[in-house]
Amino acid sequence: MKNESLYSFLEKWAGQDQLKRDVAATVHALADAGRDIAALVSDGPLAGELAAAMTENVQGEVQKFLDVHSNDLLIEACKRAPVAAIASEELDHPIALHHDGTVLVAVDPLDGSSNIDTNVSIGTIFSILKSPDHVDASTHDAFLQKGRDQLAAGYILYGPQTTLVMTLGKGTQMFTLDRRRGTFILTNRAMKIPEKTKEFAINSSNRRHWNAPTRRYIDECVHGAEGARGEDTNMRWVGSLVADGHRILVRGGVYLYPADKRKGYDEGRLRLIYESNPIGWVVEQAGGAVSTGNENLLDLEPRVLHQRIPLIFGSRHEVERIESHHVVDEDEREAAE
Repeated sequence: MKNESLYSFLEKWAGQDQLKRDVAATVHALADAGRDIAALVSDGPLAGELAAAMTENVQGEVQKFLDVHSNDLLIEACKRAPVAAIASEELDHPIALHHDGTVLVAVDPLDGSSNIDTNVSIGTIFSILKSPDHVDASTHDAFLQKGRDQLAAGYILYGPQTTLVMTLGKGTQMFTLDRRRGTFILTNRAMKIPEKTKEFAINSSNRRHWNAPTRRYIDECVHGAEGARGEDTNMRWVGSLVADGHRILVRGGVYLYPADKRKGYDEGRLRLIYESNPIGWVVEQAGGAVSTGNENLLDLEPRVLHQRIPLIFGSRHEVERIESHHVVDEDEREAAE
């Protein structure tokens, strides 16, 4: 249907299934919060010192004013939905909301917030999980669910357009905010990532810290037509996961944020539950692939709420190529032993 709204799309998907209706209500509440965050972001300095540092979060990262305010807006939105508890990058522990809530929400309220004052696209990442029957929803354990078990996942990108990209487990859809009506409108019913690409995204300044498989793959890309790959490639790197991820969803590419030898990066840097899992499921449902380098991270059992993980995703052919380098590295290590 032309100009189908997010509300209409969710209503049709949910039907009379009560859990689906609760998921739909939660997505709609998150979208409302995203619309409010988008207004703040678009006002920039006119809305105050959005990039002003306030304190540190549980990750040891500096919280900006807009980080905290976005987190507050999302919590308030979830209070209007059947959400049992919400977990956030900005919170040490989950917050209980409704004792009879059926779903859990895990969020990165403002991914890429270090770019607030540079007018670069930033976003909100969300994951919706079933609230377990026999576990207190406000505990860390309630959120320790595989990415494969998500009920819905996605992100809201605050850029030239405000875009909501999500999956409910049946493909990946894109909605664009109609600012005049204040409504998200369906603009792509089935996003598809090309299997092959000539673009890669990585912070190459960390090359000296990478493991051998990552160096091998990036060297192939850099050497281009003269190397083993036999074709030239282009590097793209915004430094905002949602911005880099959205580009890949729209036109293909591969994203790498590997573990490396720096202190605090040995298990990766991005969070599994509220960054990697939702982005990973959105990508997979769009025909792409997601990996730690060794395995599909959507199948991992989380150990702790704020667990970090290496993240590789994008065009399937490229992710498989990267994984093959990790297999070769493991084989070489075993042979040396």
